Amino acid sequence: MRATIPLIDAHLDLGWCALSWDRDLTEPVETIRQREAGMTDSRARGNATVSLGEMRRGDVGLCLGTLLARAWQADFKGQRLQGQGAVNMFMPPTQRPKDGPKRIDLDYGHPAIAYAMAHGQLAYYRLLEEQGHIRLIRTRRELEAHWQQWTGAADPAADALPIGMVLSMEGADPILTPDHAAAWWEQGLRAVGPVHYGASTYAVGTGADGPLTPAGRDLLKAMEQLGMIMDVTHLSDTSFFEALDHFGGPVLASHHNCRALVPGDRQLSDEQIRLLIQRGAVIGAALDAWMLYPGWQLGQSSPEEAGLGLEAVVDHIDHVCQLAGNTQHSAIGSDLDGGFGSEQTPRDLATIADLQKLASLLEKRGYTAQDVQRIFHGNWLDLLGRCLPA
Repeated sequence: MRATIPLIDAHLDLGWCALSWDRDLTEPVETIRQREAGMTDSRARGNATVSLGEMRRGDVGLCLGTLLARAWQADFKGQRLQGQGAVNMFMPPTQRPKDGPKRIDLDYGHPAIAYAMAHGQLAYYRLLEEQGHIRLIRTRRELEAHWQQWTGAADPAADALPIGMVLSMEGADPILTPDHAAAWWEQGLRAVGPVHYGASTYAVGTGADGPLTPAGRDLLKAMEQLGMIMDVTHLSDTSFFEALDHFGGPVLASHHNCRALVPGDRQLSDEQIRLLIQRGAVIGAALDAWMLYPGWQLGQSSPEEAGLGLEAVVDHIDHVCQLAGNTQHSAIGSDLDGGFGSEQTPRDLATIADLQKLASLLEKRGYTAQDVQRIFHGNWLDLLGRCLPA
């Protein structure tokens, strides 16, 4: 009998992690950690939680794998949410302090370079697919066939099955113009978040606030015509509400937690959650500690000192379920190794395989086996089944 519950993770920056952090994700996590021992460019070095092997061990049969590269906007001054420390990833390279840990760059001075970097990540995914490590999912039929194979296996890890991946883009800078969205669609892109942090060509994101740009409204129109899913994650409040007004297509929140539990504009307010529920969206709970623990200080706090465990993830899942009155809109979008490692995750999570521990924690809160199945994979499977082309 299968000892784990099949799981869908709606947000993993695998391509960026591989190319910008120089990680071979086909290696065991322990090997990745050993390779990074002594590196000082980030506190996350030596603390990796994700590899393809750990995903299989944790029964993560499908993920939304991102393309992530930003074109720096000169008018954004690097504001950070509620003074959350000097995290250099959100400042242009010329303004970053020379002392202290440095974050791996994801900002580029020209949209064309962001476009090229995103294509590099796509090339990595295609190579992994060619080698049999992953399977890129573009259609509903491919999704159904993959999930049937995954769930039909007695032990996906032992069988070394390919992990399914639906392509998503975190921040739309690599889409050079709204008319260019069609070319990305043809290459398999199925979900797009218009912005990451700060201001972009299309919208305003976390750490600042402002409306969609005219190009942003045109991009949403192009996405709707193509059948792309809009990911509202990272949209500032003003851009969030405008995006829902201007976009009539399918919506999700790949990795978002609840503002009622952890204050700050990176989280969703109850009003936003209710609007997403009305749109039939699914909201993935994220594992980044500063999104789980209201007193977290980036670069200073530790999971042990904060007393932060996976119960905090269940708190956010439960809050969404309580607002919805059911379990049809809550799921997982871990964001593990999205620029951080185990130094900034719950203390009882060593690798992504430990997401399986959420099942028993949910059951202790009164969630049924059917509820857990929905949260682990059923809700994402239903949404993707509705939204992917036939």
